Amino acid sequence: SGVVYHARHLQFFERGRTEALRASGVSHSDLLARAEPLAFAVRRMTVEWRAPARIDDLLTVRTRFGDVRGARMMIAQEIARGDTIIATADVEAACMNLDGRPRRLPPEILKRLGAT
Repeated sequence: SGVVYHARHLQFFERGRTEALRASGVSHSDLLARAEPLAFAVRRMTVEWRAPARIDDLLTVRTRFGDVRGARMMIAQEIARGDTIIATADVEAACMNLDGRPRRLPPEILKRLGAT
């Protein structure tokens, strides 16, 4: 049909979060290399699809890190084709150790992300 399958957008959002972390000076490998390795997991995500993305569209994923409460961080994302918003997502991500236990985001990471 030439339309991007809706679930593919979740992969676009994930790549956007990874690249936004990297652009902020935080990589997944850095988090895993800490004395207590840390990782992020999506706890909740609300997606609104506004327009279809089509095969061969050039898409941009915008990611903004927001409020932090304990181990949870809110992330606002959008996928756009030029000025047209294709989809938006409100993401709640949890920071945890490798045993799955919640951990507060370290202050130096919060500073790099510009989270509040």
